[in-house]
Amino acid sequence: MKPPLRVASLFSGIGGLDLGLERAGMKVVSQCEIDPYCRRVLAKHWPDVPCHDDVTTREYTEGEADVVCGGFPCQDVSNAGKRAGLSAPRSGLYREVVLALRLVRPKYGILENVAALLRRGMGTVLGDLAELGYAAEWDLFRASDVGAPHRRERLFVVAYTVREQPERRGIAGDVAGQEYEHPVAVGLGTP
Repeated sequence: MKPPLRVASLFSGIGGLDLGLERAGMKVVSQCEIDPYCRRVLAKHWPDVPCHDDVTTREYTEGEADVVCGGFPCQDVSNAGKRAGLSAPRSGLYREVVLALRLVRPKYGILENVAALLRRGMGTVLGDLAELGYAAEWDLFRASDVGAPHRRERLFVVAYTVREQPERRGIAGDVAGQEYEHPVAVGLGTP
């Protein structure tokens, strides 16, 4: 049996993405979260996982994880914000994900953000990933897709090295046996 994929989580929040990845059979080996309350929640649920408190000072080691994931701040790309894009201070922390991918060299990268990223930075994200040697697939999912009583669209980007390229399935995913109707978009440039 293969060992589980090791996950380095950035912008961990209270661990929602981490929990989902663990339920998919992966193992969270490090977390990074600046908010003290969120760090207390993470410590309660992942007491043996080191949690760094600042993504801008976290140091990385090549090979420390098979997956780097993170839902970087959305305030500057969101329709509810100033719409300044990835060059603004909060959403500009996206560059820390790029740094982690460059230094860790994981097989996979998983990024999560608001749907507005498609209009305010997706070309930059895909260009940066391609420069690092990653191909990417992305799709939008609504909270209602998994039973929540509201729409709340979220964008997920899965990046992978060419050697890890998954078999093309033609659908966005299969979560708990439900196939989504959204087509998978694949690209290495501006959508």
